[in-house]
Amino acid sequence: MVALLVAIPSFGQGDKSLKRKVAIGRFSNETQYAKGLFYDRENDPIRKQALDILSSKLAASGKFILLERDGLEELIAEAGDGMQKIGADYIILGSVTKFGRKVEGDQRVFSQTKTQTVEAGVSIRLVEVSSGLIIYSDEANGYAETSAKTTLGLGGTAGYDATLSDKAISAALTQLVENIINKCMDKPWRGYLLSVDDGSYIISGGASQGIAIGQTFTLYKKGKTVTNPQTGMKIELPGQKVGVLTVTASMGDTPENEISFCNYEGSPIPESELSNYYIMEK
Repeated sequence: MVALLVAIPSFGQGDKSLKRKVAIGRFSNETQYAKGLFYDRENDPIRKQALDILSSKLAASGKFILLERDGLEELIAEAGDGMQKIGADYIILGSVTKFGRKVEGDQRVFSQTKTQTVEAGVSIRLVEVSSGLIIYSDEANGYAETSAKTTLGLGGTAGYDATLSDKAISAALTQLVENIINKCMDKPWRGYLLSVDDGSYIISGGASQGIAIGQTFTLYKKGKTVTNPQTGMKIELPGQKVGVLTVTASMGDTPENEISFCNYEGSPIPESELSNYYIMEK
């Protein structure tokens, strides 16, 4: 089970951005820590800690709804269409690249100090689904420690502190989360035409994305896709504006099944070519 996060817009002053969909997948533990003879990758405690902490931090920003996605890693592994089936705008690929724990002591005549330190390193890549390009990649290290001192046998004792793992991973991820959010929100929101029914144009998304009745969107025809000879990457050229959609109603009770109905003014759109069009905020 992997998590899908959908950014919720805030409709306060100066911020009317629609949410982006962000899937978190392939968060792995690349270290040898806790990998014994009966190691189970799916239940790797370090992997699960990192995934849970990242999900919590993004959700705590107030811009995300946490959804669940089964088989996301298999979809990521598929070519082309597999990426689109995820239903996300961006995919976060992460790994714990460093994890270590050490205990140090300082023994004196009348006192003793014991210090536990945990260091964690995390690597993040943010992939734009529509292009398949990595638009952000970075690493960060986090540290956490605890100490206990005894004097003449009096004072606290420093036993095994399991929370240090969480704190070290959290410290590393904190350095990356703001950049992840900024990158996800930098590019304009994009949606898609799903169908035309008796003159009403149906688009993806609804109330939980921040789409409201009376809201207008610009409809574009996709630009030509070309290949950059230097990198071999395919690039979609800017689209051509063909009309305007105005939301008249929405339905659905989850971000997965929400749709909106729109009136349309603009150039005719062949129903057989809806996949060649996309919508953006005006």
